[in-house]
Amino acid sequence: MIEHQSLISPRAAARALWRRTGGSLAALGLGVLLGSAPLAAVADDDQIRLPELGDSSSGLVSHAREKELGQMWLRMFRSQVRTSSDPLLQQYVERTVKGLAEYSPLEDKSINVVVVKNSTMNAFAVPGGVMGVHTGLFLFAENEDQFASVIAHELGHLSQRHYARSLEAQRNSTIPTLAGMLGALVLAATAGGDAGIAAMTATQAAALDNQLRFSRQNEQEADRVGIETLARSGRNPEAAGEMFEQMLKATRYYRRPPEFLLTHPVTEKRIADAKLRASRMPAVPTHDTREYHLMRARVRVAAEATPQQAVKRFQAELRGVNDNEDAARYGLALAQTAAGKPDEAEETLQPLLDAEPEKDAFVMARADIDIVRHDYSNATRRLQKALEHNPGDHALIMGLANANFKAGNYLAAERILAKHSRVRRNDPSVWYLLAETHGLAGDIIGVHEARAEYYILNGVFDKAAQHLRHGIRLAKNDYQTHAILEQRLKDVLKMQQEAKEL
Repeated sequence: MIEHQSLISPRAAARALWRRTGGSLAALGLGVLLGSAPLAAVADDDQIRLPELGDSSSGLVSHAREKELGQMWLRMFRSQVRTSSDPLLQQYVERTVKGLAEYSPLEDKSINVVVVKNSTMNAFAVPGGVMGVHTGLFLFAENEDQFASVIAHELGHLSQRHYARSLEAQRNSTIPTLAGMLGALVLAATAGGDAGIAAMTATQAAALDNQLRFSRQNEQEADRVGIETLARSGRNPEAAGEMFEQMLKATRYYRRPPEFLLTHPVTEKRIADAKLRASRMPAVPTHDTREYHLMRARVRVAAEATPQQAVKRFQAELRGVNDNEDAARYGLALAQTAAGKPDEAEETLQPLLDAEPEKDAFVMARADIDIVRHDYSNATRRLQKALEHNPGDHALIMGLANANFKAGNYLAAERILAKHSRVRRNDPSVWYLLAETHGLAGDIIGVHEARAEYYILNGVFDKAAQHLRHGIRLAKNDYQTHAILEQRLKDVLKMQQEAKEL
């Protein structure tokens, strides 16, 4: 897949903030991640400033307001963090979150999911229905129920509206801001900043014992709701305690604990409480699907320093001990393809394809082998056939568009992506590839329109407006397109103004 990068350097923004405050902690705004330890904001002067969710006279924040601010936060976060463009991984996480949300107390179960390309173990929830998952969570969670327990915990924070409640509880103290939340999570998503930033955040955390006491109540409540959600969804509630134990071990064997632990402190008492709560519920076998291990293999291949190292690791697993033999075989095939060994990859993958010829992950892996061989006709044929059996499958649609793009079939890729962009209008990866495809297909107006949508989703309104103006000039003889672009420009200018007023 063609991968898009973050648009703004988070470290540059953090350093600018540090210079602007003269290194003074007192001058910095304090942020709380759903009741967790505050970290430093990293907004820069030339960036859109995220608003406070409330002030000392606002009372509880409405659901509509949370949703609006959550969407603004998500745009800013995307602009500063490297997100995953893997459609299979994105689809899996979305389905997992959606499946668990159905069993949670959330009133609005529509969640925007962002997958962060970072090997640290972290997950987070932001007011307004935003869920973030680091790819590193797959490396720490040994089975699907453990992975789901972290998602369920974050859904617990959202369902109990801990952020809005924290505003009510802190009327007479420093008001937490979404900017602070952005700063905290951007630093976590870039594997932390330099020593100065680390010292700054540690000092802030130590100075805010009252907020931490309140956050412990939030954590206990999120634990309770999360474990209940796991049980209602048919998953093993004991997985929460198991995952906490995994995290606690990480503090002993890793020089730096997982990012998740910096905002969700785990103690022996918390583990015991989780186990006691789970023991009072009906026993359920661990829900550990092969699909989870296939996605885990994708993450593990990407996490290795080189494809050759990934090949050696998965070869050893196939010969010895592994969590799931199909996943080990799948991971080896992916690694061999990435290492430029398509013949070996085909031989490794074939048993999986023989058993499930329409499985999206296997078909896409086989198509990637074809693409490495420059056999684009076979790649597109395989993907098209799989889509007939799995219509609407996001990963297969993106795979087919990408195969046509690589083959130089730009008009075919353009048709696929234009249709898909109407289904996944809020997916930056779709608009990014569509813009590239429009350009090579010769549709310059389409380039400007698609890039504008991409920049809107990343909160870069000035660039979005710039592309729309270019498109409007080029479409002066096309009344319908001209009118559409003009209306979209008005929308963008309104968003930009609202961002300034918030």
